[in-house]
Amino acid sequence: MAWIYLSIAIVFEIGFALGTNATKGFTRLWPSVFTLLSAAGGIFTLSLALKTLDVGVGYTIWTGVGSIGTVVLGALIYAEKITLAKLGSFAAIIGGVVLLKIAAGI
Repeated sequence: MAWIYLSIAIVFEIGFALGTNATKGFTRLWPSVFTLLSAAGGIFTLSLALKTLDVGVGYTIWTGVGSIGTVVLGALIYAEKITLAKLGSFAAIIGGVVLLKIAAGI
């Protein structure tokens, strides 16, 4: 169940990051509401996942996979460029997540 909570937390994390851009400095009401609810939902579901997962594993996966999702969706939604350096960073994050899971015995 912890991995389900962590997956939900990642979705909230991506929503939070993308929503923050849409708020235009928290001057737009509905994007701001969405962003704040996403932040709260992400922290809440992460806390549920961390009841079982090590904080080092859970938090790192949450931020790492959330970062990848944010970059990919940022490219699709906001027309941000995905560069070779970003692709290399993705590979490093994914490799780190895999190694963390192995180290945690999962």
